[in-house]
Amino acid sequence: MKKTLIAATLASAALCGADSAGAQEIQITQPGSMSSVIGNPNNFTGHVVVDLLTPPSTETPASSGLVTFAPRARTAWHTHPAGQMLIVTAGKGWVQQDGQTRREMKTGDVVWIPAGVRHWHGATGTTGMSHIAITYIRDGKNADWMQLVTDQEYDARQ
Repeated sequence: MKKTLIAATLASAALCGADSAGAQEIQITQPGSMSSVIGNPNNFTGHVVVDLLTPPSTETPASSGLVTFAPRARTAWHTHPAGQMLIVTAGKGWVQQDGQTRREMKTGDVVWIPAGVRHWHGATGTTGMSHIAITYIRDGKNADWMQLVTDQEYDARQ
């Protein structure tokens, strides 16, 4: 998945490049112009689809994507070196910071995850969920992936 996302990012970056004088232009990316990517099983449990919306650039050290989770699908435990914002666009999901109770997120919610906070997020057990993830980049890195969230951790109310 990482190689596929890098390739999609480079292709998109080429579309969003500067002209010969170095001036930037407004870019519109049409739906379906970049390939969807199935979530890497090392980083996700269940069926997850990632659609890259914007690649990182030198002017905006962040990337964004629409991430769609089937019921019970979720990320692995992970952190972000510069933080992440989630904007829930459909359904209901959960987000959990390590050592805290999982919290519900639903359509319209905006979730800020500070830099270095170990967490996971995904759909509830019965409802799918989609969110736009805006992930900030520090030193060329946007996430540190850890172990998968077990079914026992996912099903726990704590």
